[in-house]
Amino acid sequence: MAVDSETLDRLDLEYEHAVVVTVDAEGYPLGVATGYRTDTSRGVVVLDGVSADVAPAPDHEVNVIFSHVRPQPGMGYDERRYVSLWGTLRSTGDPSGGMELTPERSQSWNEKEIPFFEYSEVSVPQARGYLVDLSERQGRTVKPQLSRGWLFLRATRLPFVTAAAIPVLLGIAVASLHLHHTVWWAAILTLIGAICVHLGLNIANDIFDTLSGADAANRTPTQFSGGSRVIHYGLLSMRQMVTLSALFYGIAIVIGFVLAFTRGFWPIFGLGVAGVAISIAYTAPPFRLVHRGLGEICVALGFGPIMVLGASYVQEQRFTFEAFYVSLPVAILIALVLYVNEIPDRAGDAAAGKRTLPVRLSKDGVINLYAAFIAVNYLLIAVGGIADIIVRPTLIALITIPMALKVYRGMRQSYEDPYALMPTMGVGVNLHVATGLLLFVGYVIAIVASHLMTNPPFFLR
Repeated sequence: MAVDSETLDRLDLEYEHAVVVTVDAEGYPLGVATGYRTDTSRGVVVLDGVSADVAPAPDHEVNVIFSHVRPQPGMGYDERRYVSLWGTLRSTGDPSGGMELTPERSQSWNEKEIPFFEYSEVSVPQARGYLVDLSERQGRTVKPQLSRGWLFLRATRLPFVTAAAIPVLLGIAVASLHLHHTVWWAAILTLIGAICVHLGLNIANDIFDTLSGADAANRTPTQFSGGSRVIHYGLLSMRQMVTLSALFYGIAIVIGFVLAFTRGFWPIFGLGVAGVAISIAYTAPPFRLVHRGLGEICVALGFGPIMVLGASYVQEQRFTFEAFYVSLPVAILIALVLYVNEIPDRAGDAAAGKRTLPVRLSKDGVINLYAAFIAVNYLLIAVGGIADIIVRPTLIALITIPMALKVYRGMRQSYEDPYALMPTMGVGVNLHVATGLLLFVGYVIAIVASHLMTNPPFFLR
């Protein structure tokens, strides 16, 4: 856009830093910090002289970036904004080497108008074009890079495997209470298999969200929503992600057959097929269940009854109503994690035809449905514990009610702001983890108490 006098007037008042950016001899950007002042009467910016080694050549177009940022100790930065001016540099004739910029066009960004993360997403096509242009100049492919460890964490979304670990641990604990022992090798294999299915699912979701255009349409991804975006950013290719997803699914299937042949074929085979099928149909065509508003049901089934009952059956070799019942709170809470995390993605999902519940429902509808299922969740725990459907110590899971209320209030306050909603989404994830672990701890307490009753220590005999 053209540069007016108002833009130049603001430079001295609102910005403290200036960086002159040129292209070096090898085609890479070179930035040099310098001081400046504006001369609005002549429509120029006067730049201080810099070292001759890095000084841009006169009579060449350059980009000068004027920026402001306010450090926030312990938090990061805010008040971020910048103005970029493009134009031709000319020498002022001053012995100090000063130069004048006659700006011809400008670009600006202000964090108050568009959040940083959203701005970064809007800039992805431009960044991709730059890398393509640089690759052509270099005669080799130039792409963004991330260390292998961080890339693996991002591509698989490894920190979220608690969604698979908690129901498996809970199923093992329920069976161990009945059996008075644990088949450890089977427990470990079950846990590894469940985690592999989850990792395969995470990667598959990214693959199909890329193919459907959902990732490209989503300009407000957060730490908890929007997927890993490694394909979208060019960090991994589609082929690499397909291979990685197939590898995790393959490991899970092999483990599933080992458990089926050793611990009861048809029940374990049936649950395994159901789990893998639901995870693939979640985003894969032609089913695309999440596009049809069925994502929460899929997640609830897969990370609730299927995993709890499967882990319990591997140990106990029978299904119990108790294992099914205790899986319901875990199922509801993990479905609600997805539900809340879909809120920031509403616009991108709608543009890609991904009709999730937050896309279909109004703000009040989304929030009221969350409140209803949270109430059902804690009612199940309270009734189950009091009525001895599940062990009484699981009532300690009720202490997470304040966390649920915090999510509810956060949704009310920050529904329209994806980045203000991030802390609320984090609490939602922690709510599932804390409640699931407390249910597990309740069973551990019951197991220890049962063991002490049947094998009291010598000083109580």
